[in-house]
Amino acid sequence: MIPTQNRRILTFTAVHPCESVSTTTLIDSLIKIAGEILSFKSKHFSTNKRSLKETLRHVLSLSIIFQEIRVGSTPAGRSFPRSAILSLSELHVVFQKLKYLLQDCTREGAKLYMLINSDKISAHLRVLTRSISTCLDTFPVGSIDLPEEVNELIYLLLRQTRKYEARPDRDDKRALDSVYWFFNLFENRIKPNRDEVIRVLDHIGVRKWSDCVKEIAFIQEEITMEKKDKNEIELLSSLAGFICYCRCVVLQGIDEEEDEDNKQDNDDLIIRGLNVDDLRCPISLEIMNDPVVLETGHTYDRSSIAKWFSAGNITCPKTGKNLVSTVLVDNVSIKQLIQSYFNQEIDHKSKKKKKTSVPESLAAEEAGKLIAGFLAGELIHGGAQEMVKALVEIRILTKTNSSNRSRLVDAGVVESLMKLLRSGDPTIQENAMAAVLNLSKDISGKVRIGGGGGGLETIVEVLNEGARRESRQHAAAAIFYLSSLGDYSRSIGEISDSIPGLLRIVKGCDYGDSAKRNALIAIRSLLIQESDNHWRVLAAGSVSVLLDLVRSGEIGDGVKADSIAVLAKIAEHPDGMISVLRRGGLKLAVKVLGSSEVSPGTKQHCVVLLLNLCVNGGSDVVGALAKDPSVIGSLYTALSNGECGGGRKASALIKMIHEFQERKTEPGLERERFTRW
Repeated sequence: MIPTQNRRILTFTAVHPCESVSTTTLIDSLIKIAGEILSFKSKHFSTNKRSLKETLRHVLSLSIIFQEIRVGSTPAGRSFPRSAILSLSELHVVFQKLKYLLQDCTREGAKLYMLINSDKISAHLRVLTRSISTCLDTFPVGSIDLPEEVNELIYLLLRQTRKYEARPDRDDKRALDSVYWFFNLFENRIKPNRDEVIRVLDHIGVRKWSDCVKEIAFIQEEITMEKKDKNEIELLSSLAGFICYCRCVVLQGIDEEEDEDNKQDNDDLIIRGLNVDDLRCPISLEIMNDPVVLETGHTYDRSSIAKWFSAGNITCPKTGKNLVSTVLVDNVSIKQLIQSYFNQEIDHKSKKKKKTSVPESLAAEEAGKLIAGFLAGELIHGGAQEMVKALVEIRILTKTNSSNRSRLVDAGVVESLMKLLRSGDPTIQENAMAAVLNLSKDISGKVRIGGGGGGLETIVEVLNEGARRESRQHAAAAIFYLSSLGDYSRSIGEISDSIPGLLRIVKGCDYGDSAKRNALIAIRSLLIQESDNHWRVLAAGSVSVLLDLVRSGEIGDGVKADSIAVLAKIAEHPDGMISVLRRGGLKLAVKVLGSSEVSPGTKQHCVVLLLNLCVNGGSDVVGALAKDPSVIGSLYTALSNGECGGGRKASALIKMIHEFQERKTEPGLERERFTRW
């Protein structure tokens, strides 16, 4: 992923040196920035190669001049001329802008974009070169004692920069014409000549699969930038369609940087199942900077726990247990998770304000259809390597937007993917399952997945017997999306291994919070969409599993909230209510409701669970709650923190308890209706 930069591409903000800057400092800074500019000499320029190399030669000559001035050419007792300082200061500004231009011309991911803007780059070069010429023209050569050969170099450079006219290279124009010709071919559903496409890619320096990934990421970022008119957006959309075609159809194989993309996917899965409170230090309640672990297994921020120990405490703050050792061990995994969280927060904030739907250009739309048809053919007729690459491409495309998903469904990839779910190759199965998961998000994908005969059964088979944990996790998430259709929810529930398979993920020690949450929301969706699934969930032993999970201190707040939400749904029915009560669910819900370590959202789910238990359990359950003096206070806290729906439920529960307490003269509650609460 190309990181967002503060400076927009092809915009150059420079800082003018202050008037009081010393001559030595100014010249040293010019020498330094000249060296930074010359470091671009070995890099690849996607456009204006000849003009940029000529500019670098000018900078090299200027660097020599600066070195000579730095040696010390001003006679003793004479100050450095003011006009010379002004000229050098202006050159400093020009160098800053030139450095930015070179950064943009060599920027990873922006090579095709820079080719499209080759005329603009030439214009920038002309302006900067003329500025250099002006600075040299006003430089008082006669007032400074410089060697004769240096003076001659200044005059030579002045003549060169005066007559210098930057223009795009001839090959730039040929490559640019080819790109626009490709757009025309795409609009007419014609495949471009592969050799001609390769020639353009070689010209701009895009030679690997990962290069295309960076190009697409940059272009998509540019599309979402503000102040783009319709023509600019259409051009950028066409560029994205072209480079995506190159990645999927033209370039062969996937280079090693694909692993980074998978790592990002894994980070996304982890972060999606994470509550920010899980990253807070239990002492300071702030997100930890340097997480460390005590011998009790609990994690704290190093500075907070150090203060705790320096105050004379030798116990674990969370458990109160006396510590044999106060040695602190770095919690590397949590530290990486915090870093991933912050990185994703930055990315999400950037995308949040740009999440407007941008229509595709005709060229991009038709290129997408060509890509979909090609990938569908690779799944059927391609060899092992071609099939794996096609699966990776489908997985990426289906994750990107609904237009890609629709085109791939129309191209017939679903049927091939469903067959590949039974592949003995773990990589093929995982990528196929991930693609099916993405396609299950749209109604057209849902219909093809579940309507082809045996599709739902195949996904449940992967859920239980998938070769990799990731495949099983993707299957659980796919069940959630597919269960949004009532008929599918009933069909999934009727498959004997579906709900037990989801519960295995929920209670499995080798699954992270994200996987557990995928399974939990799938179970809840099955309960919401189909009433007959209630007894199936109950018969699978879900109540015991969920209560044990909530009691566990090894899960995040998000898993706890989802578990309680499923229990609340189960408790809507009398038999579910009895099952929850008999396994200590009431007491546990009260404990979680009064805890300071869970989020307001988790407490809202607790309120719903308690309300359902009271509605179905009657005065017995209400009376048990009324006996606990802390319940009312916890409910009022939930009432103040809850949104409209949660607040109403907390208010209803408070009213039930108050009404029960007012009926003091009524007969006592039946004894031992439930064995435990």
